[in-house]
Amino acid sequence: MVKMNMSDIDISEPLSDMLAPLNNEQKEFLMNNYTIQTYKKNETIYCEGETPSHLMCLINGKVKIFKDGVGGRSQIIRMIKPHEYFAYRAYFAKEDFVTAAAAFEPSVVCLIPMSAIMTLVAQNNDLAMFFIRQLSIDLGISDERTVSLTQKHIRGRLAESLIFLKESYGLEEDGSTLSIYLSREDLANLSNMTTSNAIRTLSQFATERLITIDGRKIKIIEEEKLKKISKIG
Repeated sequence: MVKMNMSDIDISEPLSDMLAPLNNEQKEFLMNNYTIQTYKKNETIYCEGETPSHLMCLINGKVKIFKDGVGGRSQIIRMIKPHEYFAYRAYFAKEDFVTAAAAFEPSVVCLIPMSAIMTLVAQNNDLAMFFIRQLSIDLGISDERTVSLTQKHIRGRLAESLIFLKESYGLEEDGSTLSIYLSREDLANLSNMTTSNAIRTLSQFATERLITIDGRKIKIIEEEKLKKISKIG
């Protein structure tokens, strides 16, 4: 983890939706109470069981939120994309982190002390509503994901993960290759399956010409068919 000079990065755009409800004095207060940190690929950002102290906003890079389960298997709970907020729910709940976070690739994160956030929330009802909306959206996503991971068959779960990665991180210049390169283990952890099942199902998708595979690069050939597989589970 490397701290950077605050003047090196402009955070006004990544934090624009949180800054919008604030008056000039509150914006200045926020701008005087953040730090920027960089994380290397696979570096831990926070650990399960730690006490939360900062709201985090991903400036650039990719971050996974995960939880270790039975037998040492990890389950990826969420994938964070640039300009998304994370690591603050546990503070509002007055509990320690129930998940962990790590960088998928070199990432830059803005950290704002939750003490500063609480000061602003107490002063600004619109900011409080902003966080209520954010938490409500995250809860809805979590509810849908719970159903998907527990009720869909393997093919449906993997197809859903591929579509999710495409919608979250986009495609490369060729218009079909996912712009995130996950290991088979990470893809399995995202889809709630064993690594061997992920490898086998990816091979089936490739045989059916739904995707092509080149190492960790996955090119989506038949997006609509993948969506159909995801929907029927």
